[in-house]
Amino acid sequence: MIGNDTAKASHDQPARPQDSAFLRACRGEPVPHTPVWFMRQAGRSLPEYHKVRQGIPMLESCTRPDLVTEITLQPVRRYAVDAAIFYSDIMVPLKAIGLDLDIVPGVGPVVANPVRTLTDLDPIRPLEAADVPYVTEAVRELVRNLGGTPLIGFTGAPFTLASYLVEGGPSRDHVATKALMYGAPDVWHALLSRLAGISSAFLRVQVEAGASAVQLFDSWAGALAPADYETYVRPHSQAVLEEVGRLGVPRIHFGVGTGELLPQMAAAGADVVGIDWRVPLSAGIDRVAGRAVQGNLDPALVFAPWEVVAEKARAILADGMRAPGHIFNLGHGVLPQTDPDMLARLVEFVHTESARH
Repeated sequence: MIGNDTAKASHDQPARPQDSAFLRACRGEPVPHTPVWFMRQAGRSLPEYHKVRQGIPMLESCTRPDLVTEITLQPVRRYAVDAAIFYSDIMVPLKAIGLDLDIVPGVGPVVANPVRTLTDLDPIRPLEAADVPYVTEAVRELVRNLGGTPLIGFTGAPFTLASYLVEGGPSRDHVATKALMYGAPDVWHALLSRLAGISSAFLRVQVEAGASAVQLFDSWAGALAPADYETYVRPHSQAVLEEVGRLGVPRIHFGVGTGELLPQMAAAGADVVGIDWRVPLSAGIDRVAGRAVQGNLDPALVFAPWEVVAEKARAILADGMRAPGHIFNLGHGVLPQTDPDMLARLVEFVHTESARH
């Protein structure tokens, strides 16, 4: 929804995140242009990211406020995106409560003791703010540096976190996860209830330190049928979103391959629903019934000639006009081989093209 009556900061007052195009779009208010940011914009494809991360393990980099601040700011400087995403990892809160896990390069998260029984849940204790002081410090420093640019806090959704804890690492078919879900529902719901509490607490730390919005990532929920999602997953994601809702910040909910789950993800309490590239944005808007949307350019499309990228982006912007609010994004994260200059050009195009309407 584009309008000319957008609130503007006075010349003698600093811009406030609440006046930003990003937060206005989250709230379904008129905006001067369609805001844009990219999932996984902090790192991966940026040479300056690889330079500062050189020789530093992933989880260690997430516990150093100086690195978190620098890496989060890098894409804001380079791309002039409308929001920063807090640099962290979905496994950080689990590591912070003492679970034996690591992120192995080329593999992903690896968990030493997979969950199979109720006894295996004993080490999964609640997360306290004192467990992640580096998060509070980094968020506060970022808010000081970002000025009027909003900071998005994030965490993994209970199902995705559970899938790693049950499988012991990444999985294509989620066999162990589904076996536990179907075969031991008492263990399953106890596990997801604990993870929902951890995710809520991790988001609360970020918001109380100054984050302006949050995104709940459910990377693997697309592996589920709608009926199973409704029974085994939605109540726990909803618990996270409801808890964060008490903090008064917009809540974005995103999953990969979740086209058939979009109505339920919206009903779980999201203010904004992320649409991946497999679903036309216009169809996604219909499925989330009145929510703002985020998305949804195919991450691989930025490797095509510019004329193709511009045409696809223009079509997405046109579809986004039908939603109460639209945040332009990729349909998933930035791929490591992406040319940063292409993303910078895309941000400029989205801003210019959408401001015409």
